[in-house]
Amino acid sequence: MDVKKSIATVALMMMFMMLFLVNSPGCFSAASQQPNNKKSTHLKPHNGFHSSFLFPVTGNVYPLGYYSISLSIGNPPKAFEFDIDTGSDLTWVQCDAPCTGCTKPIDHLYKPQKHILVSCEHPSCGVVHFPESPHCEKPDDQCDFEIDYVDHGSVLGVVVADVFSLRFMNGSLIHLPLTFGCAYDLKNPGPYNPPAAGVLGLSNGKASILSQLRSFDLTRNVLGHCLSGKGGGFLFLGDDLVPSGMSWMPVSANSKHYLSSPAEVFFDGKPTGIKDLKVVFDSGSSYTYFGFQVYEGVLTLVRKGLTKKPLDTVQDKALPICWKGTKPFKSVHDVKNYFSTLTLKFKDTQNIQLELQPEAYLIVTEDGNACFGILNGTEAGLGDLNVIGDISLIGKMVVYDNEKQRIGWISADCNRLPNSLDSNYKEDIQQPYAANFGILEENHPKTQGSSESNVRVRNREL
Repeated sequence: MDVKKSIATVALMMMFMMLFLVNSPGCFSAASQQPNNKKSTHLKPHNGFHSSFLFPVTGNVYPLGYYSISLSIGNPPKAFEFDIDTGSDLTWVQCDAPCTGCTKPIDHLYKPQKHILVSCEHPSCGVVHFPESPHCEKPDDQCDFEIDYVDHGSVLGVVVADVFSLRFMNGSLIHLPLTFGCAYDLKNPGPYNPPAAGVLGLSNGKASILSQLRSFDLTRNVLGHCLSGKGGGFLFLGDDLVPSGMSWMPVSANSKHYLSSPAEVFFDGKPTGIKDLKVVFDSGSSYTYFGFQVYEGVLTLVRKGLTKKPLDTVQDKALPICWKGTKPFKSVHDVKNYFSTLTLKFKDTQNIQLELQPEAYLIVTEDGNACFGILNGTEAGLGDLNVIGDISLIGKMVVYDNEKQRIGWISADCNRLPNSLDSNYKEDIQQPYAANFGILEENHPKTQGSSESNVRVRNREL
């Protein structure tokens, strides 16, 4: 049912945050700590872990197409599934305001309360709309947002601030008010019925949950994920799990995306003639995407390498380019020896390269065919943008260091969670759904004054 519009002024929002930070049970409190008469805003380190959060990940590239984690919001806390997405910054969840186009049943939607609305004049609203400014008819209007994704999906909603329950790696539990999107209008969510309730934005924008945690001085602005080819893996926020000796590559400081240095492409150890290729690392994309010319060049080399191999092209509903063998393949390991390694060697770095072995660009479908997991980004609406998606990040610990504007990766066993994972994390998690992109269109979110030809309610009062 509709909730009457309530305006959150700056003073009210500040009071709200102060109340939660000071008076809410468990705020900045650690269950494993003894009472201390000395006041402190910092948790003491336990078990060698200072200020990091660790989450088990569920999902896979195929057939599900998404990796997700569970987060609890509200008081009392309610768990929601979020697709992890390093290609966008604003976290949002489907909410009952009421909702149009939501994919979850009404009792599984987030229910906003009138006192949690963020006003249009609040600094948090400006962060969400950066680099543009929110369009406010009145300063105390609610802060609306709209996000357009490159797969032609879009989300419309209002910005709210509510309590997240988060557990440090040392076992301490905190309850913290964070800003996110209450999405009440979803358009074209995809061909699947997604059980995930929303998107966890993890790009380097200031609206991300990680940036907000950093603003509270709770953790470093560092995140990492380790995605398993067998399904699952883990995600961490903070720098306690960053391996020593990792090689790093600078990322662009002028982009919300994790945009690489230019790279030269090699196939089977030989130069392809493709140079100055910049890629975006995006955990919200199931597959890897190259612009038309790069895609065609790489696909030609792959096909040439299959000459005289016992493979034939075949139609498969999973992906556009597929091959069959003399008998159905059971896994990528059955077919990988027919293919060669694709390597991106990045310039302006100390010999940093990203090796895409066949397992990093092939899937085996339910019909036993091998399909090419690098897709035509231009055809998909990405233009000349090149995206490294989940399929090419499997079996690697990938770390995004926003403190030093760099990204690094190292081969890792993502099938097992770190030993420090507390048993409280091990809860049943719904499997996520398959989709194509997590990356956003440029100049997002749109302001209230933006327009489209389709009719949508843009200023729904909560």
